[in-house]
Amino acid sequence: MSAPALAPGALSFFAHRMAAYRHFWRSSLISSVAVPALYLAAMGITLGILVDRGHGLPAGVTYLVFLAPALLVAAAMQTAVGESSYPVMGGIKWDRSYEAVLTTPLGVPDILAGHLLFVSFRVTTSAAAFLVVLVAFGAASSPLVLLTLPAALLTGLAFATPITALAATLENDQPFAAIQRFLLIPMFLFSGTFFPITQLPVFFQWIARLTPLWHGVALSRGLTLGTIGLGESLLHVGYLLLWAVVGTLLALRTFRRRLVT
Repeated sequence: MSAPALAPGALSFFAHRMAAYRHFWRSSLISSVAVPALYLAAMGITLGILVDRGHGLPAGVTYLVFLAPALLVAAAMQTAVGESSYPVMGGIKWDRSYEAVLTTPLGVPDILAGHLLFVSFRVTTSAAAFLVVLVAFGAASSPLVLLTLPAALLTGLAFATPITALAATLENDQPFAAIQRFLLIPMFLFSGTFFPITQLPVFFQWIARLTPLWHGVALSRGLTLGTIGLGESLLHVGYLLLWAVVGTLLALRTFRRRLVT
């Protein structure tokens, strides 16, 4: 199938997901604003005062400005994983809605593309709400802060696609808890979100640099501060794109194996 032939079907499945989303979009919007506001107030301002009085950060950057763009992409990671784990497994195994969709003219690529469109929508709108809060807290140092939205989207897709591929293979939801506990939380804590990874031992610095979250954090923070160069930006974007493309190919493969008999 050619890419243009996929577009109408993907949009149809996206519309199906949006129809379900309209029942809880208000609570989602509230949490998208309230959670970042509480995070920034608790850690960027109150804890930030102690950090600023202590060791400080490079180039005189306050902890609030250092922290806010990192939390934006970390929240994008969590949103993307949340929309690509239980919903995908549920659509395949529990309510079998994906099988129902396949009785229509839509195919597996349409389901996957529509799913990723919905994930992109959720990540982008959540990141936009976070960005509004970030600016309101005075944590934006450069007009390039607007580019944190595509940075957050790219980071989200770097996580969403491999998680989607995995979710299509599972028979129970236990691996999701393990992923959250042993992968996402350590990445959240040690990939530069709360402190520069240069504070870590060299071995763990290299591990951090292999994670998509570190690249998303470095890209978003550099854009917010206006300190990132074109070459560095392309490096981060390329690495995140690699994860997203490989994850998409794996997801297409696992979807076909699971849904096409």
